[in-house]
Amino acid sequence: MARAWDVAALPIDVGLTIVEVVNAASEGKIKSLYIMGENPMMSDPDLHHVEEGLKSLDFLVVQDIFLTETAQLADVVLPAACLPKRKGRSPTRSGACRKSERPWIPGSALPDWQAIAALASRMGYEMNYPDAEAIFKEICAVTPRMRAWIISASMRGLQWPCPTKEHPGTKYLHKDKFVRGKGLFHGIEWIPPAEPVDDQYPFLLTTGRVLYHYHTGTMTRRSTGLNERYPECLIEINHEDARNLDIADGDPVRVVSRRGRIEARAVVGDMTDVGTIFIPFHFSEAAANKLTIAALDPVAKIPDLKVCAVRVEKAG
Repeated sequence: MARAWDVAALPIDVGLTIVEVVNAASEGKIKSLYIMGENPMMSDPDLHHVEEGLKSLDFLVVQDIFLTETAQLADVVLPAACLPKRKGRSPTRSGACRKSERPWIPGSALPDWQAIAALASRMGYEMNYPDAEAIFKEICAVTPRMRAWIISASMRGLQWPCPTKEHPGTKYLHKDKFVRGKGLFHGIEWIPPAEPVDDQYPFLLTTGRVLYHYHTGTMTRRSTGLNERYPECLIEINHEDARNLDIADGDPVRVVSRRGRIEARAVVGDMTDVGTIFIPFHFSEAAANKLTIAALDPVAKIPDLKVCAVRVEKAG
């Protein structure tokens, strides 16, 4: 990368994960953040702590296509072009995407790469890429498993690995064998959750997605059709637990953790095990991550988004 960018050297220190960034901001160790296409005020654990961290910053820039919950806290919002107006390729998806010619992007919105390049140039490092194709060619040039994509100027879709220029692409990753050869396995010791259930908080909360919405709902919750299918946050609870709590299907319920509380309607059934409830995290009006804990796995540094202790109460 240093050769590709014509610089003497690049930093090799391991950076911080998202939760560690928020912690460092709360402690005054990070003064500014540039957040692009991410909405930590919905997606990150313990949203009260996230808000504290972001408000502790001296300067926050958010680059997005909508005024998200995070963007509402920003000092500067850079309007970004959404996918139908972009042309390029995705290193993590199937390959090419073609730009729509419809004028869907208002005002001064820019594709992400143009905004980043313009900012870098103003900060003293000239990023003079002519187009997204040039950036993708650079990625291919410095990433061996993607080098064959460099010939795909016609925007035909190729899925990596592409080990040679003549290779037709791989239908799915790890076809026939692992990319590295044999699989690599590690034995690890089981670590209990950072917050086990107890008499005060007897239920285990797990969070996730539903079929009709994605992540923080920034785009999917603006879709009429998807909102008709799944218009509100629903709390899934086992019928045995619901019976013990005198909760019927559709009743308003309150879920409380050591960090916060939310209210939404119950869905009673056997989707979850006894003692476990499920809440999707797409809904700002009942944000599941107000409840979750920011405890980190010691190796992967992933927070316990799927495991925390809560209590469930009939609301109203």
